[in-house]
Amino acid sequence: MKKLIITLTCFISSVATWAVENYPYRGDYLWVAVPNHADWIYKTGDQATVEVQFYKYGIPRDGIVEYGIGNDLMADDTNGKAELKNGRCTIKMGTARKPCFRDLRLKIKLDGTTYEHHVKVGFSPEQIRPYTQQPRDFRQFWKEALKEAAKYPLKYTKEPCPEYTTDKTDCYLIKLELNRQHQAFYGYMMIPKQAKPGSCPVVLTPPGAGVKRIKDPGSREYFQEKGVIRFITEIHGMDPRMPESIFEDIRAAFDGRTKGYLYQGIDNRDHYYMKHIYTGLVRCIDLLTSLPEWDGCNVITQGGSQGGALALIAAALDERVNLCVANHPALSDMSAAAEEGRTHGYPHFSKAEGFLTEAHLQTLPYYDVVCFAPYIKAKTYLTWGFNDNTCPPTTSYAVWNLLQCEKESLVTPVNEHWTSEATNRLQLDWILKNLKK
Repeated sequence: MKKLIITLTCFISSVATWAVENYPYRGDYLWVAVPNHADWIYKTGDQATVEVQFYKYGIPRDGIVEYGIGNDLMADDTNGKAELKNGRCTIKMGTARKPCFRDLRLKIKLDGTTYEHHVKVGFSPEQIRPYTQQPRDFRQFWKEALKEAAKYPLKYTKEPCPEYTTDKTDCYLIKLELNRQHQAFYGYMMIPKQAKPGSCPVVLTPPGAGVKRIKDPGSREYFQEKGVIRFITEIHGMDPRMPESIFEDIRAAFDGRTKGYLYQGIDNRDHYYMKHIYTGLVRCIDLLTSLPEWDGCNVITQGGSQGGALALIAAALDERVNLCVANHPALSDMSAAAEEGRTHGYPHFSKAEGFLTEAHLQTLPYYDVVCFAPYIKAKTYLTWGFNDNTCPPTTSYAVWNLLQCEKESLVTPVNEHWTSEATNRLQLDWILKNLKK
């Protein structure tokens, strides 16, 4: 029974959310993959097997499942076929000699349609260590960068946003200037109605990857309902009020595969695009701690994917941060593809495509989460899933295993690159529970 807990939990959650809708939401087929270890974790040398089930219209189907097995984000090194009988079969994944994740990739063709699924299991993931090594002058580099950034005075504009103001929240659009090069962040400041001076913790929420509009800043109003100020930012200096057509034009011109911002200036650590963004996170905290409503002691960073990486980096750069919440952090062990067979983190710089040159490999460690992780002093809450192919579990464990601060985790094996609304609300609960009084 224990090994069915994860699958049943997902099923019950879906039913509770959608009532009469089916699971997956309006899907007419369902894969169920149940590893023989309930937590999907094994020791190196253990043998892993997975019971696979396939249903269409809720009816178990027979057929031939083709499968491949390989390390996390790596090509298959094992292939085979298994026969579904009454919708079920068991596949032996084997073992691993070194700490890693192994991915079972499934495919079946029925009624002229091919259905695919996958499930990853970990082998001694608590022993995973990154490829990326910290440069000797890492701390000095960022100390000098922050010192230089601090020379520019705190300057920002603040405009009321009636479209996001509610009976519980006052919303303001902020434009925060970062330097004399006219680089800036825009963001929405969400402040509880009638907040008293000195009463509110502050949360900085940096964005996920991409050049895009800040998405629905009022969607998590429960932060303000609990008396928390939340600052939700973008990082490219783009006014979120611009028409979507302009965002599309800028994405097309600026954020293509070989021209994306995460590649800009990568030949030199001082010219890399992300430098002003990392120092800009500290300037955001300067702004938040200048607010009269700030309670004077609680500064929280919170985000997912690229935003999760930036939340962790801000916590490492600024000791005012006392709590950090991050989901499946990107920008982690980015150089790992330089070694054959290593799983590397988003944005998946590719040796084959010529991006992991010697110059790039010298720059990247200064911007990698695994190099910041040991310096985080804030209590940290990290969430990640195993089936994530964007920010793979290998790199999330690489970060987790390096954290020396007080830390807690919520590991949700079935998750790909997403978190549920229930998980998002749990993050606020965790923040409230751990506030300084």
